Amino acid sequence: MARTVCLIPGDGIGPEVTRATRQVVDAAGAELDWLELPAGAGAAEEHGDVLPQQTLEAIEEHRLALKGPLTTPIGKGFTSLNVRLRKHFNLYAAIRPVRSIPGLKTRFDDVEIIVIRENTEGLYSGLEHEVIPDVVESMKVTTRTGCERIARFAFQYARERQRKSVTVFHKANIMKLSDGLFLDCARKMHREFGSSIEYNEMIIDAGCMEIVKDPSRFDMLLLENYNGDVVSDLCAGLVGGLGVTPGANIGDDCAIFEAVHGSAPDIAGQNKANPMALLMSAVMMLNHIDQRPVADRIKKAYNAVFSSGDLDALTPDVGGRGGTREFADAICRAI
Repeated sequence: MARTVCLIPGDGIGPEVTRATRQVVDAAGAELDWLELPAGAGAAEEHGDVLPQQTLEAIEEHRLALKGPLTTPIGKGFTSLNVRLRKHFNLYAAIRPVRSIPGLKTRFDDVEIIVIRENTEGLYSGLEHEVIPDVVESMKVTTRTGCERIARFAFQYARERQRKSVTVFHKANIMKLSDGLFLDCARKMHREFGSSIEYNEMIIDAGCMEIVKDPSRFDMLLLENYNGDVVSDLCAGLVGGLGVTPGANIGDDCAIFEAVHGSAPDIAGQNKANPMALLMSAVMMLNHIDQRPVADRIKKAYNAVFSSGDLDALTPDVGGRGGTREFADAICRAI
């Protein structure tokens, strides 16, 4: 039976990369019913809200979505829609796989790191207010419930996928209570899951230095929300950037898969955007809903396009001369 996917094209380059992704996924034979829904700055003009009620209700019903990039104003305007969606649907686990792509030359070869990020608490929640004029307070709220469930998720993920190790990046030397609680919960989960998974801890600034020196020493990273946001983008830089790294937001009964890059309004509508990040996120989604043969066909096809070295099929951000449409067409031919 076909699974309904709530499809949110988003802002800027979002509609272009969404069209390309849908083209490839359909060509690969996925059993999906697409339900396109509005969200983002563009939705406000037509629907009077950046996150219309119809979109929330559809995700509530179908519990599965694929989302293009959404604009988040800097220093003013509406709050992050990504944060709102994660909180509304309790999508407490973010998964960011970072893998080298055959044929895409970067400083490092054979990088394969999975970043697991707590997705609903901490500084990234945006709980802040002006105490008095020109004095702003931001709150970092950390709970044992939130820390334990993301640590449990990480170790369960590691066990199911036969990963070798989990390394926690933290700042518990300074934030002794909040990051200390995070460490305490990670240690507890490691004890529960046994010694088959190696467990390490590293102060985050030293950890970042070690990543850029030798990423091969890391297998899985576990971080709280704000730190996870920063480090996952750092890791993306090891393999070619945000244009070639996917993202998933997972809860107990709902999942939203997304391109984690920005909306890039400066190149919107110019056939320059790389749809790879959203396509890879769609592959994660297909695996999540047990359409693995389709996911494997897509992955094999985009690896083949990159390995071919055909610059007319690749987008400018990865050294190509082609565009969004050319890239999608090449993958469809490979399928």
